[in-house]
Amino acid sequence: MRTERFAGHRRAYGPLMTVIPTGRSAPLPAPRPYATAPSTAPAPPPGGAARPVVSELRLGSFASHRRTVVPLGPFTLLTGASGSGKSTALCGYEALARLAAGDPLEEVFSDPAAWVPERSGADAQGRRGFRLGCTVDGPAGPVTLEVAVQAEPVLRVVGERLSRRGERLLDTALRDPRRSVVQAAWHTAGTVAVTRAPFPDDRLATALLPLRLAGTTEGELRVLAAAEQVVVALRSAFACDPLPRGMRGAVPVGEGRLTSSCDNLADVLHRTHSQCAQRHARLVATADAGCAGPVTGLGVDCRADGTVLARVVRGPGHSTPLGRLGDGELRYLALALVLLTGPHVLVVEPAAEVPAAMQALTILADGFDRSMDARQTRELLALAASICAGGHMRVLGTVTEATAEAARATSGVSVVDLTP
Repeated sequence: MRTERFAGHRRAYGPLMTVIPTGRSAPLPAPRPYATAPSTAPAPPPGGAARPVVSELRLGSFASHRRTVVPLGPFTLLTGASGSGKSTALCGYEALARLAAGDPLEEVFSDPAAWVPERSGADAQGRRGFRLGCTVDGPAGPVTLEVAVQAEPVLRVVGERLSRRGERLLDTALRDPRRSVVQAAWHTAGTVAVTRAPFPDDRLATALLPLRLAGTTEGELRVLAAAEQVVVALRSAFACDPLPRGMRGAVPVGEGRLTSSCDNLADVLHRTHSQCAQRHARLVATADAGCAGPVTGLGVDCRADGTVLARVVRGPGHSTPLGRLGDGELRYLALALVLLTGPHVLVVEPAAEVPAAMQALTILADGFDRSMDARQTRELLALAASICAGGHMRVLGTVTEATAEAARATSGVSVVDLTP
């Protein structure tokens, strides 16, 4: 393979795609991490975290981000000036999560050009793209994933790298632009040191490896362990942005699984009231602490048309329809419900083949404090920190600077300022 053939990739995608004559990829540049407040969360046990978790998000060349590194703890909040890329960082995480779940590129990036850095120039063939990645801690140790995506003229994965402590486990590269495949090479340590095979260029190869490898050699077992660790950590994510206007009216009775917009809040309250008494009681206590006026219960009216309408119980014989609550109260209540439930009550598909004790669900909450007053924000911060300390749930959200100040004073919260 000749270096000149991929000269355009160096400009469009960065050093991940640089190939030197020896066949080894050139090293990635050392990214510049943003400052982060120290986390008070307990350190992982020796030998790696018990549950696979994403410990670092990297946006090497993604929308407004250049070489951005975001360290992630159990409860991480992003702050910064408007336009600093807080929401974009969450979009990057969600994109990796969807790719790890097996979603095709065209579904994950419906408008791929929007994620190409604004001043990114095209190569001689008119190709432009973006790059992102992460580090996942777990039983296999720290595993890094880097992905380079061509956005124009054709959306495709053009490079992917999976490594562990400097050991290259998987590399993919686009060899023939006329074909919809990339050439993948992974470590086997058997009679053949490296195995090569074509993979589709519209999927994450790391997510496909467990379906392709038999695990017959020590090397393949290491590759499988690393790939499965990344997939389990990334796919266990729930993007949540409660929309108050959708929570005010009656909704049909369904499965009782909360959607990302929380527009079926009444249906979920109907389920938790009858099936999750302890969590429902804690939700009532949380609502009482953050909503105006006393809250002694959260109930629903079952209507003749098969719908349910949520109500806030104020005391004996008195209740308020949920629709009368303010936007801040509704978002506060919805996020509290997300934190107090789990993957079986949220519209998220955890890895069924992995025990629940080995998984950690990550909540992506853009505008974690949106529309809330100081009291609601304070209560929600304390609740999230308490839940995240248990290890089975993590939170990555965006907040205003005012909330960031309160978060810095809250035990168990890490604050990352994305202001350049």
